[in-house]
Amino acid sequence: MANPTGEQFELTRGNARAVVTEIGAGLRAFEINNVPYLETFAAEEQPPKAAGQVLLPWPNRTKGARWTFDGEPQELAVTEEARGNAIHGLVRDKEWELLEHGEWFIRLAVEVGAEQGWPVPLHAEITYDLAPRGITVTHEVRNEGDKPIGFGVGTHPYLRIGDVPTDELTLTLAASRVRPYVADEQLPFGDEIDVEGTDYDLREGRIVGGLDLDTAFGGLAAYDDGRYHHLLSHHDTTVDLWADPDFGWVQVFTPSDFPGRGRAIAIEPMTCPADALNSKTDLIELEPGASWGASWGILVDIR
Repeated sequence: MANPTGEQFELTRGNARAVVTEIGAGLRAFEINNVPYLETFAAEEQPPKAAGQVLLPWPNRTKGARWTFDGEPQELAVTEEARGNAIHGLVRDKEWELLEHGEWFIRLAVEVGAEQGWPVPLHAEITYDLAPRGITVTHEVRNEGDKPIGFGVGTHPYLRIGDVPTDELTLTLAASRVRPYVADEQLPFGDEIDVEGTDYDLREGRIVGGLDLDTAFGGLAAYDDGRYHHLLSHHDTTVDLWADPDFGWVQVFTPSDFPGRGRAIAIEPMTCPADALNSKTDLIELEPGASWGASWGILVDIR
């Protein structure tokens, strides 16, 4: 296959455009009036730093690539070799089946079989629905096995506002709790604390410049619509990454070496935090044959 992310599926609606990949079902591009609101990469490249990828059946890291299911030890493949962890799930390198593709929407599916370290098969679908000022992403997961299973879902979009330098953007998170990054630990997240009185308090908004984050935030406060809203803004433009209540966590990552961009910011909606397969924190529990679904999206507001 010529492209490491497979076929590229383009969506258009009015002046909005998005590109979804066949392998990983990732969101490779999103723009309005030719202004990018998502960090992108060439179709001939691997997604840098998990850009746009779907993280299923767990987001972030599983410590030591080990967990226990139904009393039995499970050993996942080590995919973060530097720390010996399993990172970002099992579907990033899988070829997703195309189910539907219209001018502004697409639906794909993938099977997570009973495989190394994952004992219960799942059927997952994802739908991207483009609108003139945004995009909605809907996840659906069904337990195809004969035992209950807990799992998590996340995604890894890097947001931007055109060519505005990342460090000039303002980040606002309605989050009251945080699990700080601890650089020298195997699983680099410390004990959960309140953000009050710390540099992690982003509830009133802070300039991204000076922030160095690979950090999970919880204790999210919903807006009047019942959803969580994570905002990135500059002057009259706000990019709103919204999420349904099941996405009760958000990871913020601010690398300095995103290819072709330098400083970048990922705002990652997640249903559970790192190492949830072990802690069981906010895992989605599915009985055999049962299904789950929830959505998140990006909305661009230019005043």
